[in-house]
Amino acid sequence: MPQRNDRHLSQRQLRDLIQVGEIDTVVTAFTDMQGRLQGKRFHAQHFLDHVAADGTEGCDYLLAVDVDMNTVEGYPTSGWDKGYGDMEFVIDWDTARRVAHQPATAMVQCDLVWPDHQPVVASPRGILRRQLDRLAAHGWTAYAGTELEFILFENSYEDAFTRDYHGLTPANQYNVDYSLLGTARVEPLLRELRNSLYASGLNVESAKGECNFGQHEIGFLYDEALVTADNHAYYKSAAKEIAAQHGQSLTFMAKYDQREGSSCHIHLSLRGPDGELVFTDPQRDAEADGRSALYDKFVAGVLATAADFTLLYAPNINSYKRFADGSFAPTTIGWGKDNRTCAVRLVGHGAAARMENRLPGADVNPYLALAAMIAGGLHGIESDLPLPAPIEGNAYLTDLPRVPHDLGAARDVFAASRIARQALGDEVVDHYTNMAAVELTAFGAAVTDWERRRGFERL
Repeated sequence: MPQRNDRHLSQRQLRDLIQVGEIDTVVTAFTDMQGRLQGKRFHAQHFLDHVAADGTEGCDYLLAVDVDMNTVEGYPTSGWDKGYGDMEFVIDWDTARRVAHQPATAMVQCDLVWPDHQPVVASPRGILRRQLDRLAAHGWTAYAGTELEFILFENSYEDAFTRDYHGLTPANQYNVDYSLLGTARVEPLLRELRNSLYASGLNVESAKGECNFGQHEIGFLYDEALVTADNHAYYKSAAKEIAAQHGQSLTFMAKYDQREGSSCHIHLSLRGPDGELVFTDPQRDAEADGRSALYDKFVAGVLATAADFTLLYAPNINSYKRFADGSFAPTTIGWGKDNRTCAVRLVGHGAAARMENRLPGADVNPYLALAAMIAGGLHGIESDLPLPAPIEGNAYLTDLPRVPHDLGAARDVFAASRIARQALGDEVVDHYTNMAAVELTAFGAAVTDWERRRGFERL
């Protein structure tokens, strides 16, 4: 297989770098349910002598814990009654890269299998792979790009923790959307992020300011969907590590405060067996605006399944605080041509024609969101769904169906979805339904600052 680009490492290159002492640490990583990289750091020689050929293992609770790593009930594949056994990490050598912000360090990302070599069905990377295989059966390849926003603070992570995440100092004190002065104020960090990520194999485009105080976005060139998801997971982990090295912190929470939330708009298109465009058809009538019938059906499917898959686009309690009228985050399910008030925005022409899913926030697991979009699009194609009329003007003011209003509502729709179960399988749907139930139970048991402020004296 060719390397993803000339800054990735082949298996032979990694071996040579270890043997000459240029790499002394190799990270083996997989992506968990929450979208985080988890794994081990190996001494490079041990990796070369043992792990490179045989892989490594990790406890199966890594796909059955909450965000705090607490063991929880409800996962048939893992639990005290099953003894918390191992999963095996299977190296995907296409992912080998330098970790440019860490000295003499490389990383490989992994798929997960059970000791009998059967796939771990609930693994996010495996879920996306299966939807990509469905596309491949039609002769199509998915290309995607993720636009990921974060909020940067002057406080270190340790200081933020000590302050209970209150009273933090944002890196900018006003709206710096597209402001060159605003990005220049934090350029030492942004520059290191751009250059380090590029050196680690990501195709970095640009950095720009956003609306919330201290909010920024770094953009990357689109790529095949699995490559984009792998890079997305790496980027989130690397960005936090680099911020920590600067004595700062950043968050990918969907909604940190009352101001604008942080989004992860996902752009997606399909190509044919020889890379030909399948989302365009200049011969169609003018009303189609150059779109192919296939494109229309794909978008229709994503819209028709938007509620079914909202749990995978908005996986946390906090995700739903972002959906607010007039916020540039959607509240209704519809599409428009270059219309940022819509859940789905169609942009570009010819080779650049693509759909933008504006539902996901920065807390999304990219593998699950891309899998959901592909499953939805295939549903539209296989069911020959017609594309509804586009929204002209303000989508917030339409009477279209609403995005599920909270995690509980999204969980219930997902759990009951025939489409989700047919596309993803019962095991996946039940697994991530339980993940939502765990979060809802934890949140329901918590006493919040809001409750104390309202009730301590006055109730």
